[in-house]
Amino acid sequence: MIPRSFGTHDGSFHADEVTACSLLLVFGLIDKDKIVRSRDPARLALCDYVCDVGGIYDPKKRRFDHHQVDYQGPLSSAGMILLYLKEEGVIDSHLYELFNNLLILGVDAHDNGRGSLEAGVTTFSHVVSNFVPIEYEASKEELDEAFFAALQFVVGHLDRMHRRFLYSQQCGGLVRKVMAESQNVLIFDRPIPWMDIFFELEGELHPAQFVIMPAGGHWKLRGIPPNRNERMKVRKQLPEEWAGLHEEALYQVSGILGAVFCHKGRFISIWETKEAAVQALNRAMEK
Repeated sequence: MIPRSFGTHDGSFHADEVTACSLLLVFGLIDKDKIVRSRDPARLALCDYVCDVGGIYDPKKRRFDHHQVDYQGPLSSAGMILLYLKEEGVIDSHLYELFNNLLILGVDAHDNGRGSLEAGVTTFSHVVSNFVPIEYEASKEELDEAFFAALQFVVGHLDRMHRRFLYSQQCGGLVRKVMAESQNVLIFDRPIPWMDIFFELEGELHPAQFVIMPAGGHWKLRGIPPNRNERMKVRKQLPEEWAGLHEEALYQVSGILGAVFCHKGRFISIWETKEAAVQALNRAMEK
């Protein structure tokens, strides 16, 4: 057994084994220079982890295939590895749910034939499959090169997801503090990812209707959604007469200096200063 090695099948590839391999790389369980692509049982037997080949699903032996008849579950090798990471304590349940709900459930469904095609929609699995060489006669060397190009893309995507999650968690204390001190509005003096944390902290029960925070050199006044699943809806809309207006036109209607923009959907508006955003909040609350 070669420590920290990874084996999967050679030839064409799919998002599930690329993602499974990427998860193990991102969380530091394998080395990139110990990745083997082969269907030779003797070579695979030497690998620490084997995914999407071999006909065995046994996390204790670090074997993660889903093609055999005796496995009838919904997971592909990607879902198997993600579950393994949680059960081994490498990731916690919050991070498991994030990766699963934002990405892995779709990869599993696509690989197991449960995904549906929708016109105009390209899934993550489609993007990864597009790395496969166009010509069916591609050589082993070309296929291996394409696999590692796909791997680099997926590792980057997963790493950014992970770092974004960690950053969001770091902001949790500030969101909790502002929620405890506020009623109708949450005011932050720096831009942070507030929405997911807000609803994790039982934001559905909080009375706040708006958020004010810096945004690209300006300040935004944004309506708060009723819950985490209806993000384009708001508890209270901005004034109807502001809808779709910019700068001078918005100033003429609102009477607030520093007007920049109000979305036609009336869920967000942009102002030059914090003071202008607070004035806009007061006007919106009067309606």
